[in-house]
Amino acid sequence: MSMLKVQDLDVYYGSIHAIKDVSFEVNEGEIVTLIGANGAGKSTTLNTVAGLLKAKSGSVQFEDHEILGVPAHKMAAKGMALCPEGRRIFLQLTVQENLEMGAYTRPGSEIAESMEDVYERFPRLKERYKQIAGTLSGGEQQMLAMGRALMSKPRLMMLDEPSMGLAPILVEQIFEIIKEMNQRGTTILLVEQNAQMALSIAHRGYVLETGRIVTTGTGEELLNDDAVKKAYLGG
Repeated sequence: MSMLKVQDLDVYYGSIHAIKDVSFEVNEGEIVTLIGANGAGKSTTLNTVAGLLKAKSGSVQFEDHEILGVPAHKMAAKGMALCPEGRRIFLQLTVQENLEMGAYTRPGSEIAESMEDVYERFPRLKERYKQIAGTLSGGEQQMLAMGRALMSKPRLMMLDEPSMGLAPILVEQIFEIIKEMNQRGTTILLVEQNAQMALSIAHRGYVLETGRIVTTGTGEELLNDDAVKKAYLGG
């Protein structure tokens, strides 16, 4: 079943045509990744789906409901969460306060259970629940951003460059967490510059070049595609 369906999406920055007739879909239970070079339009696509940017034309359907034009702050209540590029956590708040902010759409009676679930997935956060978020390491801040997004209990989690700025050992850890989130039932749309890692965990992928989708296939097919290897995998 298609959970997210994007059709003929066009997005402009002023006179610059940033996203050109982009169409893709994410089925329930999948990890789908958008890969491409810097400036290809990956984050713009994600931010438009999330309601942070306005599209000139096209359609975005989430669980068969049109959501293009729905403001970003209403998306969480619909079952969609964005873990943004650069993490964007609340640096002056504690770990626990950041997580509570992620649950603003949820009934108060359900928050404790979600908090326990996040702490079970991210034991490091539990150890540091009273710590000011700005004093966490980069990897811990990324875990906090993902944990905060999970607090809204999303059916679709969108992750924008979760490995950015992290040491290789932490990158592996973050991707293991993404796989585990998916195995627990969260559908994932992943934007990632580390194409090798993204395709290694993705069911399917789409390659963006200068605002257009130029190639699509399973994660394995794209990992073995000569053009993709040459352009994005150092092959």
